[in-house]
Amino acid sequence: MEHSHTEHGHSHDHTHGANKKTLMIAFAIIAVYMIIEVVGGFMTNSLALLSDAGHMLSDAISLGVGVLAFTFSEKVSNYRNTYGYKRFEILAAVFNGVTLILIAIFISVEAIQRFKNPPEVASSGMLMIAVIGLLVNILVAWILMRGGDTHENLNMRAAFLHVIGDLFGSVGAIIAAILIMLFGWEWTDPAASIIVAVLVLTSGWRVTKDSIHVLMEGTPSNVKTDDIIRTFKETEGVKAIHDLHIWSITSGQNALSCHIVVDGSLTVKESQSILQKLEHKLLHLGIGHMTVQLENDAHKHDNSILCNYHANHEDHEH
Repeated sequence: MEHSHTEHGHSHDHTHGANKKTLMIAFAIIAVYMIIEVVGGFMTNSLALLSDAGHMLSDAISLGVGVLAFTFSEKVSNYRNTYGYKRFEILAAVFNGVTLILIAIFISVEAIQRFKNPPEVASSGMLMIAVIGLLVNILVAWILMRGGDTHENLNMRAAFLHVIGDLFGSVGAIIAAILIMLFGWEWTDPAASIIVAVLVLTSGWRVTKDSIHVLMEGTPSNVKTDDIIRTFKETEGVKAIHDLHIWSITSGQNALSCHIVVDGSLTVKESQSILQKLEHKLLHLGIGHMTVQLENDAHKHDNSILCNYHANHEDHEH
């Protein structure tokens, strides 16, 4: 028997629309300023600006991919894709996370070369462009925080972390430009780039790890398995639970399936009552979609809560 929370679905659709609109606005702003910063980086010969521009380019790409992912995920489910295309959001998050890692490596390699032979940097132009870049990044970060779900949605979080990395890049470029103007320390330009690279690498690793966890059908980070099991066992009428699986369809959409053992003498109405109670309780524990199979004491089952695929597979073969 299967129960899905319609209210939760409507809430997700509303959030989905807000996320998409927010990303489109952020994409337009970032893309325009990225072009300005690339030109400025070449004109001033600043690696800090060019690395920030390169990161902004990845931002523009990641935000564009994010918008496409939200668009694809709106496609309705069909017989070939029964959950629809919602996983596109997670695939976009993986793409963004890996992109962040590659950018961090590229910036680090280029910075090391500049440490060996620091070029002359036009610090005043670098400072002006970096300050404008900081203001742009603050604006975009604010838009993403206000209009989108940067906490639960991995796609939005990846885009937000891209922008935060840019923000720190602008701060680094500003500090480097001031130090070059005051003391002639040309080495601060690649030094600022290295610091930004470390921050970008950390963000990229976290997003990639979390996204792969979703693709591997891992238990969502906002769901506590012990609380789920306790809820089932404490529900009147439930004797045991086994073959429990908890996963994410996409960010903010958690699902659960399991078998529960109930008294064989229960009527259909009483069984439905148990399911309704569980549905209500699980919603508050972060589960928006549940599929529960009812069994009586006579049904053969093992005592393990989690399903052992290999053991079951061997049983079927024998």
